[in-house]
Amino acid sequence: MIPLPVAPRLAALRGVPHAIPYQGSKRVLAHAIVRLLPDGTADLIEPFAGSAAVSIAASHLGIPRGVRLRDVNGPLIGLWRRILDAPDALADDYAALWEAQRPDPDGFYRRVRDEFNAGHDPHLLLYLLARCVKASVRYNRLGEFNQAADRRRLGARPGAMRDRIRGASRALAGADVAAGDYRAPLTGAGPADVVYLDPPYQGVSASRDQRYLRGLDREEFYAALREAVGAGVSFLLSYDGSTGRKRYGPGVPPELGLLALALQAGPSAQATLNGHRLPTVESLYLSPALRDRLGGEARVLDRLSGGRPPLPSV
Repeated sequence: MIPLPVAPRLAALRGVPHAIPYQGSKRVLAHAIVRLLPDGTADLIEPFAGSAAVSIAASHLGIPRGVRLRDVNGPLIGLWRRILDAPDALADDYAALWEAQRPDPDGFYRRVRDEFNAGHDPHLLLYLLARCVKASVRYNRLGEFNQAADRRRLGARPGAMRDRIRGASRALAGADVAAGDYRAPLTGAGPADVVYLDPPYQGVSASRDQRYLRGLDREEFYAALREAVGAGVSFLLSYDGSTGRKRYGPGVPPELGLLALALQAGPSAQATLNGHRLPTVESLYLSPALRDRLGGEARVLDRLSGGRPPLPSV
């Protein structure tokens, strides 16, 4: 694992809109990750779409020719479809919910949560994400959203949310969005594509993570990575990490031959809430094909330090 300092912030990403608040979003690390997308990238593929922070940043910079978002969370993908296809109507629906909550925010939140679990309407999910504790998604064993409301706030104001929705819709215009498993998008990527994988730290195991609707089997995931390496797929993987002395999840097996980097992600938000200031380190792995497209390990490190040397053709 190669330790690296915090990547320089890209001024061009200042103020990039993100419509979906999500704990664990890669908004900070996107400044580093987009530096590792080769010139001539065809599609940027996110099989664990979540808030799509990397795709939004990369698209805002005009790096990939296209974006493919996939996630097993069907309601989340439904929300992304509305962001792309009907941003103003979605913003109107959110504004109506935001105004209606004011007499009884907690009771209203619980009623919306029940309604969402019954019908999975995308605008209800957006409201829940904006209001829930620490923007932290939680599901019970029945697949129901069960995170509580943050009583200290009412969520983003309607005007601010409208701007974020419109901005994300513009950035990802034309994106291919569909519900589905990670395997086919990963192993079937083309030679000019790049896949960015961001499974949850502790969800990559046989046990179900409450942040995801379905558990992710570790050995099956390793097998898919092995197949992708063999097929010459260019991919980036955010996998394990640490906060202070606490580690999150095991590292990737060395026999996969991935280039392992340790990125400084700043202070832990959770630790800060608890009155501590602890550094967060997130691991980022590059497939051999991507490393070679970027010109080798030395050029990868140069890109992360702020340089961008000429690249070999894809």
